[in-house]
Amino acid sequence: MKNISFLQLITKLNFHNIKVKSNIKKETFFTDIKPIHKAGIDDLSFFSNIKYLDLLKTTKAKACIINKDYEEYLPNNCEAIIVEDPYLAFAYITELFNYNIKKSNGIISKNSFLSNDLKIHSNVQIDHFTFIDNDTEILDNVIIGSNCKIGPNVLINKNVIINDNVTISNSIIDENCVIKTGARIGSTGFGFEEKSKQRIIHIGNVIIKKNTTIGSNTTIDRAVFESTTIGEYSQIDNLVQIAHNVSIGKHGIIAAQVGIAGSTIIGDFVKIGGQAGIAGHLNIGNNVTIAGKSGVTKNIKDNKIVAGFPAKDINIWKREIIKLSK
Repeated sequence: MKNISFLQLITKLNFHNIKVKSNIKKETFFTDIKPIHKAGIDDLSFFSNIKYLDLLKTTKAKACIINKDYEEYLPNNCEAIIVEDPYLAFAYITELFNYNIKKSNGIISKNSFLSNDLKIHSNVQIDHFTFIDNDTEILDNVIIGSNCKIGPNVLINKNVIINDNVTISNSIIDENCVIKTGARIGSTGFGFEEKSKQRIIHIGNVIIKKNTTIGSNTTIDRAVFESTTIGEYSQIDNLVQIAHNVSIGKHGIIAAQVGIAGSTIIGDFVKIGGQAGIAGHLNIGNNVTIAGKSGVTKNIKDNKIVAGFPAKDINIWKREIIKLSK
């Protein structure tokens, strides 16, 4: 159980340029952060979805992170912490209540194997039965879990967390990335001449830019030439397949079981729903949303929302579904 003061909350949010308005005293403490229907008298909560308005009216929380438009619905026992975007504020505050923050212990297990041709910087943690191959450099404060295979030709930058059973080769992982259990990064992609089945040798790499998370059992193939790239602040879910020479822009959100075929270029701030499939050699613009289970076979311009197979403007798709249902 943690006791987090309101002063700590304000400091955290102000650091991220979030303005806060509240009558709560700075020395007030909260023991936990919980959903509005489960929060107790010493807990902090948040409200960001109109579907839960009835639950908001009866919450027992000590305080609630909320937009000013809904402050009037709070019961008397619950103080308002007013911000413009409650869900964003909630995301930052969860870091204060994190009971399992991973920090390197600086210990390299005696049961790990380190090849001769590598560089390991300060305070690096390498757990049991992990193998670090040649031409690998690991910078400060990195954590590498058990049963991993790292290298060859890998650069891992500062503060990266690599969980158990991960393999990484031919890759550059920028700072503050998280690689979840079982991910496979930098292996040879799916490429061959169709008639003869002659394999195409891949000599490129993978670049994962800073503050990105790669989900469990996701695979990212190295490029034939140059790089397969994942932009900064991207969130890749579990069981995603990203083929060779794919480029994904910054702040991408890709849900589970998405498949992206080779050499497709995806812009910034793109959201892709679960089980969607994207054909190869396409251009997907910025701020595009692709609904779950869509099949994308053509280029998509900026700011579009598409659904269905073949994927089309979501309003056209909805009208077609209504006609079919009749």
